[in-house]
Order: sequence, then structure tokens, then C-alpha cells
Amino acid sequence: MIGRLHGTLVGKQPPWLLLDVGGVGYELECPMSTFYELPETGRSVTLVTHYAVKEDAVALYGFHREAERGLFRTLLKVNGVGAKTALAILSGVSVEAFAALVQAGDPAALVRVPGIGKKTAERILVELRDKAADLVLGGGTRLSGAAGAVPLDPQSEAAAALQALGYKPPDALRMARQAAVEGDDAEAIIRKALKAALKA
Repeated sequence: MIGRLHGTLVGKQPPWLLLDVGGVGYELECPMSTFYELPETGRSVTLVTHYAVKEDAVALYGFHREAERGLFRTLLKVNGVGAKTALAILSGVSVEAFAALVQAGDPAALVRVPGIGKKTAERILVELRDKAADLVLGGGTRLSGAAGAVPLDPQSEAAAALQALGYKPPDALRMARQAAVEGDDAEAIIRKALKAALKA
């Protein structure tokens, strides 16, 4: 199993990035919380990873912090929560904030995350309430250290990333348009759009 990768960041187009490790290109899907911490392309980076084998596919997920990977794996154990939803949660809220939200038992805040309905939100709260305090332990250290696509303008790139996180195309376009300010890069637009969506 692949648990950690260190290499050169070749390309990044949320939610995907390409990491060159000894001449082998690894394609990873990552939450926006990890994208916010990435260096410029051409620089080295270290990520902890989660390797998933499905019936019809193999997937590799990357995270900057062990706590993020831990929450991702914990969420996958909740009935009705898949990788896409888990990544959307990590993209919209920090591990610490999610733990506080679970402890507070607020399903309304979780329902604002794409892919989570009321029943799933309630299930997450019930199944994780006793684990909330453990979510932020042992993983606070930040690790430091898609190719060939046609570049998009920041607003379009942000909208594409929001769609990949589960938002419907019209909603993603609206969110990106409302959040965008002249001079913003895609990551800044995505960050503001997700923050606004979770406060709505």
C-alpha cells in the first residue's frame, strides 16, 4: 500500500495533482485544504496518501496533514459517505472545525456540504460524536517539502473544481462568479466560495 509520497509537483488542477516520484507520475485526488498548502509547480512536496482499490478502479488520495487523512478514513467508515463526499467535507471545513461541529451536534451545517443530505448528516453525527476529540490528535504536523490540460481562467478553473467537489454546474458557476474578485487565483476563489456556501 502507498502511504506517503515525496516528489516534484508537476501539475495541479483541483481536485487533481500530478506528482513526479523518481520519474513515475502519480495522479492524486486531494481536498482543497491540501491545495491551499501546495508550493508552485516544479517544487518538491511530501504528501501522506490513501490508496483505494474498488471493483472498477484504483484511486490515490493525497493530504498535507495526517489529521486530514485520518478524518478522510474515518468518514469513509460512515454508511453512505464515499470518497467524493469526504473530500468535499475536507475542502469546506478544517479538521478542527469539523470536530467542533460534530461535538456541537449541528446537522444543519453538515447539510450545506455537497452530497450530504439530512439523514447522512445525522448519521455522521451519531457515528462520530464519540470520536470527535480524537480527530485532531496525532496529526497536527503539516508535511512540507492534470497534466496536459488547457489552462483555464481562474473563475472557470474554480467552477470546474467546485463541480468536481459535487456542486451542480449552474451552482458552481454562480458560486465562483460571486466569490471572484479581480486578481484572485482559482484557489482563492474556491476558498471564498466554499466558505460562503457553508455559512449560507
